[in-house]
Amino acid sequence: MRKKLIFCCLLGLMFMGFTSSAADIYVSLKGSDANIGSKEKPLATLHSALRKARELRRLNDATVKGGIRIIIENGVYKLDETIILKPEDSGTKDSPTQIISAQNAKVIFSGGLSIKGWKKVSTPIAGLLKEAMGNIWVAEAPSPAGRTLEFRQLWVNGNKSTRARDRNGEVMNRILSWDFKNQTCRIPIPKNFNPKNIEGMEMVIHQWWAIANLRVKSAKVIGNAVELSFMQPESRIQSEHPWPSPWISKDGNSAFYLTNSIQFLDEPGEWFEDLRNHKIYYWATKNEQMQTVNVVVPHLETLLKIEGTVDHPVANVSFKGISFEHSTWLRPSKQGHVPLQTGMFMLDAYKLQIAGTPDKKELENQAWVGRPPAAVEVSYAINTSFDSCKFEHLASTGLDYKKGTQDNLIRGNLFKDIGGSGILIGTFSDEAMEAHLPYNPKDQREISTNDRIENNLITNVTNEDWGTVGLGAGYVKGIKILNNEINEVSYSAISVGWGWTPTINAMKNNVISGNKIHHYGKRMYDVAGIYTLSAQPESFITKNYIDSIYKAPYAHIPSHWFYIYTDEGTAYYTIRDNWTPAQKYLQNANGPENIWQNNGDLVADSIKLNAGLQKKYKYLLKDKFANKSSQPINLANQQVILELIFKSGTKPTEVLLNSFLKANQIPASSIYQWGNRVVIYFATQIPKELRNKFQKQFSNAEVKLYDNTFYDFTRQRNCLLEPAKERDHIILSANLVKDEKMQKEYLDEHATQFDKWPELSKGFCNADFQQLVIYRNGRQLMLVISIPKGANLDELNPKTTLNNPRVDEWNALMKKYQEGIEGTKKDEVWVFFKKIN
Repeated sequence: MRKKLIFCCLLGLMFMGFTSSAADIYVSLKGSDANIGSKEKPLATLHSALRKARELRRLNDATVKGGIRIIIENGVYKLDETIILKPEDSGTKDSPTQIISAQNAKVIFSGGLSIKGWKKVSTPIAGLLKEAMGNIWVAEAPSPAGRTLEFRQLWVNGNKSTRARDRNGEVMNRILSWDFKNQTCRIPIPKNFNPKNIEGMEMVIHQWWAIANLRVKSAKVIGNAVELSFMQPESRIQSEHPWPSPWISKDGNSAFYLTNSIQFLDEPGEWFEDLRNHKIYYWATKNEQMQTVNVVVPHLETLLKIEGTVDHPVANVSFKGISFEHSTWLRPSKQGHVPLQTGMFMLDAYKLQIAGTPDKKELENQAWVGRPPAAVEVSYAINTSFDSCKFEHLASTGLDYKKGTQDNLIRGNLFKDIGGSGILIGTFSDEAMEAHLPYNPKDQREISTNDRIENNLITNVTNEDWGTVGLGAGYVKGIKILNNEINEVSYSAISVGWGWTPTINAMKNNVISGNKIHHYGKRMYDVAGIYTLSAQPESFITKNYIDSIYKAPYAHIPSHWFYIYTDEGTAYYTIRDNWTPAQKYLQNANGPENIWQNNGDLVADSIKLNAGLQKKYKYLLKDKFANKSSQPINLANQQVILELIFKSGTKPTEVLLNSFLKANQIPASSIYQWGNRVVIYFATQIPKELRNKFQKQFSNAEVKLYDNTFYDFTRQRNCLLEPAKERDHIILSANLVKDEKMQKEYLDEHATQFDKWPELSKGFCNADFQQLVIYRNGRQLMLVISIPKGANLDELNPKTTLNNPRVDEWNALMKKYQEGIEGTKKDEVWVFFKKIN
């Protein structure tokens, strides 16, 4: 009997061990690390849960056969130290380790500290403006380990407040000059500025595609200016490196603002930390009750670190449903911050007296860069994942897969309110390696390979370091960046590549596809929705939707923005089927064998509809950042017509006209002529400015602008057929009759033509017309007919009426509304402008 009982017990244990799906370890704010980690007796910290899981694996416990689940109960888990996962925390393919939130739980790992005990300031504060008195609240700054905590972010009720600055909102001043030799800068005297009260003050300067944070060392008033000098090492790097550098131009020097001084605390929503006196000052907004408000400051730079080695990577670990919030970044406060690009800060950088390196003969500068910390960092990891997590209220990068990562997945996550990049992945030059040298390590396991980033919402990131990116990849291989939505970023949305070199390197087989990118370039230019660098064989940019780039108010070259930008050394890429409002792309110093096919506004509408988050992940859109500012959007290059009507005998020579076109970057092939009229058909962002330039240059002519289209037939939209790759344009002009009622009838007929007269579209399709556009300026019409390059309009036009009598009816109807322009013969209506070049 006893033997039978023992056998049954053993059988029961075996049954439990082999059928359990996973070993579950519970963590709760109500738990204790002295507990066993069951649902009834949970642990208190993830640290202890990982240790328990590690021991179960070390001892080959039978319960882990189906994996380990660490289940986190509801609540905010305040972290005192970085959570670290080591190679010993790895699972296996059949027995993974999962860190997940409990069902319906909101789990937050926070690196922040709460600030309480706010009191209204009732006595004068040194340096504080008199008008601020009565509005300021004060609290004690946290002092862990007896030292005042320094921080650069402060969140009030989940909203990031503004560190006190000399100009409010998005307004900035312009520098007056930069003395590179003496490493000083002159600026206009700020309002209410006290040069004696500069302890801790910083200057943030806007330069091309990056900002720089410079700690102010001294401030001296000289006439109507203040001369600033800066702390080292940033002072040397800022004045010695050539790219990007302070911009000095007659069109406006680099913009800047000063920050982190109590004298700038002058509006609601601003704060200042007085390190010397261990105080935090805050000007509350009208809706904030400081007795109950939730104020958080960060104290950990990295909340979670997954760190393996090249021979012992961390493997088969996943996070799901976890939020990571409140990280700090203090390098700008300790050493300044002068980035080269994508937020990679320069450790040393200077201009070469004699240009050239072994890889790049024309290179005139050198730079060695460091990488900013991230709230979550992953190195040497295989088959790890972050799924349905949140990365919010973070100072620097959100999630960074740094090096030696393979077959990892970043899917369905929210990245929001992040000071730096949302996601970074892959090597961006080791610190010991000059940034322009191609990276191709002997041990290929160092290369981030076959990682996937898909269906994430990245919104309102790069909101402190404006030169960082929504999603940035360095030297990566086989990466898949798919169906993400990225918006509200200060610079580029997606950046892939590093090194500025066409030399074959570690990168290849990269795919950027199906992403929805909009509302980017908020503050920095030399920018694109998708930006690439260096050779990347067998790589693709396909089926992305890119639209709505902001007009950046302080851009050095206002027109230097793009939807797709293949920059230095980009090679072996196929860029195909991307929807953009116009073909505003840049190919700068590219390498060989890039293929561009079917990109622009004629791409099928299905591309737009399918780009971005797939249906399963659209719930993320409820958290999309809503920009309440009125910052305008750039219009893409629009096709316009300028007509120059010259007085008799005053028409300019072709040489003069071509020279003027060249000076304004208008192709000479844009010119058409009829009689004393010259028409220029071209694409531009600034039609009215160019009209004014033409009028000033050719004062003997009347200059008319046609940028108002009321009719637009396109082959792709109306015929559902692929357009020709190259086109010729035929331009005709006529007047509407003077009767305004008839003019309205004419416009109404064209507005309903596609519905009421479908035979016309059929005729145009049959004739292989690529596009018909009609412009109007007053009574005068300009008709542009686009046909395949090399085709003959006289041969195509009869096809519009072939077995299609309704076209003849339409043409007969239109005759009563139209008449010839000045200079036409009797009964002559439409006149053809002859192409000149």
